[in-house]
Amino acid sequence: MPRPLLELSQVSKSFGGVAALRAVDFELEAGEIHGLVGENGAGKSTLMKIIAGVQTDYDGAMLLSGQPVRFLSPRDARVAGIGMVHQELSAVRDLSVAENVFLGAQPLNRLGLVAWAAMRRQAVEHLQRLEIEVDPGARMGTLSLGLQQLVELARVLFSGARIVILDEPTSALSPPEVERLFGLLRRLRDEGRTFVFISHFLDDVLAISNRLTVFRAGAAVATQSCAGTSKRWVIDRMIGAGHEKLEESYLADIALPRCPAAKTVLAVNGLTRPGAFRNVSFEVRAGEVLGIYGFLGSGQLEVAHALFGHPPASHGSIILDGRSVRLSSAPDARRSGIAFIPESRKMMLFGAEPVYKNMTITILDRIDRLWLRPGVECRIASRHVKQFHIRPPRVERPLSTLSGGNQQKVALAKWLTHLPRVLILAEPTRGMDVGAKDDVVTILRSLREQGLAILVVSSEPETVLSLADRILIMRKGAIVREFAEEPISKDRMLEAA
Repeated sequence: MPRPLLELSQVSKSFGGVAALRAVDFELEAGEIHGLVGENGAGKSTLMKIIAGVQTDYDGAMLLSGQPVRFLSPRDARVAGIGMVHQELSAVRDLSVAENVFLGAQPLNRLGLVAWAAMRRQAVEHLQRLEIEVDPGARMGTLSLGLQQLVELARVLFSGARIVILDEPTSALSPPEVERLFGLLRRLRDEGRTFVFISHFLDDVLAISNRLTVFRAGAAVATQSCAGTSKRWVIDRMIGAGHEKLEESYLADIALPRCPAAKTVLAVNGLTRPGAFRNVSFEVRAGEVLGIYGFLGSGQLEVAHALFGHPPASHGSIILDGRSVRLSSAPDARRSGIAFIPESRKMMLFGAEPVYKNMTITILDRIDRLWLRPGVECRIASRHVKQFHIRPPRVERPLSTLSGGNQQKVALAKWLTHLPRVLILAEPTRGMDVGAKDDVVTILRSLREQGLAILVVSSEPETVLSLADRILIMRKGAIVREFAEEPISKDRMLEAA
């Protein structure tokens, strides 16, 4: 048997006395796609950050091609041929596609200036080799998240990485884009590249990976060939015994409940923004969760942003509690009683600040109009931490030290000290494990019981199925189907979309 390309032995890492990794052994073979699964905070991202040189302070040993290595920076890892595409993309939105492909390595002419024409030409050639069709001169921020993800992958591959770590690579992709990505990964694997594929989409992991490793509570509890492995087997090892309800909710089809006989809180009529969505009309009642599902680029995310005035729709009407409102900006929406959690945590959270500041930033004027009162803020945040099962339960910790799922819970808690009239959530469970998703479902059901009108928009069918009382399907900017008071399956949703 050939020696593994990468070996980690007895790797341990703690943050503030809390063990993130406990004596982990991990091997990566050359020319394989290795899946990593586990609940939020299970330790998989911490291990990958060690491999990528992001996290440098740890116990244990690492061998690359049989030689001991210890990376002191991401640059050290890149020089050794290891690259990482993070879940929160590092693309520079205001630069062009070509500039992002060559980020930090722009070709220069004889005068030491950037060779712009050569850079654009080489970017086109590289992207075409990867079958990525995109204008190299387009501003990165104008692309869909899916295309941004593919361009960032191209940048890492272009750097010469022989080991590429992909953190939630399909979370922003539509099913056709996922298949396109998988075709690319298989081709690159067959050419000798090696990938680590971190994802909470178990179907994706099983479909693309040669082997997978399951993490639980900071330990690698199982490594298995994906051939013949079932999703139920993986879930059982991720969450342990005694979670039959979680398992069932993750695997089963859904029977939509009877619609509540309650007053309409939010009514949208003919909402339109050319190029994004057209003639969108729906109602959300008190004590109801309305889900809007569509493939990435179908318009559901743009509708959610328009309802928060960010940017507003150009035509149509919005009626809130029977009164017509004009939502031309986010402050307008907040004053009207609308809260919005966007699809990207970076848009509303501050990673370097402590958890409590992220939770209380929207209510500082209610605490004191003249002075900051950290003690009061910490007490409010501590209640939310306990209510939402946020781990670790320390409100003074920087938000960036929490897992993605726990950061999402902080984003939700931010709006719930004083309940809004309407809560809008875009991709609320993106990048979250089964257990964290169940926590969010429980929280939102509790808010629904309190009479809150909730709108959930997502490109993840599982998210909408687990949360919604009614489901609207969007395709190419328009609502094309409604499911209400009937059995509904993922397959039927995908077919309608």
